Amino acid sequence: MSDSHLIDNPHVVQYEKLLAHDAALQRSRVVRQQPKSGPENIHRFLSEVVDGKSRLEYSGIRDFKLDDRTVNAPSPFKLPGPQGIEGVQGAFTFSITNPPALGRGFFRLTKDIDGNWKALTLFTNMQDLVGHEESSTDRQGLYEGRKTTWEEDVDAKFRAIEADPTVLIGSLFILSPVTRLGRLGIRALVIEKNAGVGDSWRQRSIRQLKGIAYLSITTRTNFPNIVGSTPVYDSSSARWIVEVQHGDQKVILNPKHLVLATGSGRPHIPSWNGMDDFQGALYHSNFHTDAEQFRGKRVVVVGAGNASGDICQDFVAHGAAEETYFKLPFSDNNPIEELDLRMNSLPSAFLLQLMKSGGTQHMKMFDKELHDGLRKAGFNLTWELSPGSGEVGLEGFLFCRFAAGTMLDVGCGKLIVEGKVKAKQGQDISHFDKDGIEFKDGSELSADIIVLATGNEPVMKATRAFLGDKIAEQLPPEVWGLDSEGELNQTYRPSGHP
Repeated sequence: MSDSHLIDNPHVVQYEKLLAHDAALQRSRVVRQQPKSGPENIHRFLSEVVDGKSRLEYSGIRDFKLDDRTVNAPSPFKLPGPQGIEGVQGAFTFSITNPPALGRGFFRLTKDIDGNWKALTLFTNMQDLVGHEESSTDRQGLYEGRKTTWEEDVDAKFRAIEADPTVLIGSLFILSPVTRLGRLGIRALVIEKNAGVGDSWRQRSIRQLKGIAYLSITTRTNFPNIVGSTPVYDSSSARWIVEVQHGDQKVILNPKHLVLATGSGRPHIPSWNGMDDFQGALYHSNFHTDAEQFRGKRVVVVGAGNASGDICQDFVAHGAAEETYFKLPFSDNNPIEELDLRMNSLPSAFLLQLMKSGGTQHMKMFDKELHDGLRKAGFNLTWELSPGSGEVGLEGFLFCRFAAGTMLDVGCGKLIVEGKVKAKQGQDISHFDKDGIEFKDGSELSADIIVLATGNEPVMKATRAFLGDKIAEQLPPEVWGLDSEGELNQTYRPSGHP
């Protein structure tokens, strides 16, 4: 696209001013930088000296082009809220010299009080390192120049990975990182306690992830398991020493990196007096597998979130006699990567301000009938992290509490409205007895089964148990939640370990 076309296009008026504002999230390093707001902070960041040059000069950022071939092509936008912020938004591509890399960005331009176009937000993201680009295709299958059978090709690939993995990935949330690393040509070996990848989800029987049933048949099913010894880091070789069990053999692996894809921590199981006296089935939601065995029984689910919503639906579908839910409080056709780019281009703290200033109210309008029905059924709702702090909505709970206390409704709300799932709220549990739960107001709930959908412990607690105190002391005390800059703690940044 020529410069003259940029100037004539009303959607990108004074586009070159956008380039001058490439300050907002400038990346001259591979690691993610903190967002910078305000002209002084932006200028200070760009002027920082890196190897004798300003950060902007050092990066050698160049070759800006509007990305007008995707759903993120330049277009008008209007943010919800009383301010009525509107302007032009769109994606662009660029390259940098140091390190040699390709990137994409996203801008939002608005007019100031004098009618001049300014950058409201500017996001830049390194997409590929030159020479190490992520492959968009899988080299398994038919391709020109193949000299081995498909089976031989697959077997050779896995033998190479198992002999010398660069990255060792542990457990539950492995699908995304192992796929991404594979497309980058990085040898990644999965350590899994179950027989097959995805079994942690399959064994739950409810809301299975799409794709679990359609995993490539090239995926190994005989994953090695970690044994009791704690992984040790050898600083002289900059590699880990990890002992695993593979079949009937113990194997020592020396990967450069460990990825703990172990979920959000161990089950959090509160302690109440009398729990041992309860004569029915009592278990944490993580261990829920099949409601069919409890057909015709009375069920109490303690907690109100995604897990409890799923489980309530499962019990209703399998004919539970009665169930009580005790509450502790873009188009599908658009490519996900394009929607991710647009969403990630909003600084988290700025997004929460938008939600407080009208965004949440706007979203609530779409589900007003459901919300009214839930309240009528005794299921009260909140969009505030604390009373009077402002309605941050789902985004606030996601960023600050890892979505604890929220539910993405896929049918449980309707069951509550229809009375198929009853809601009890506003009273703390006093104790358990042989027949069920007694609350502090003296009311009782009788049950045959009690499911504790009470969440999980902090990630760092499980990490410390796995890696030991020496390594854990080098890591941040907290993962997730917003820091003073409004960014997620220890996400997309160095961990603190070499």
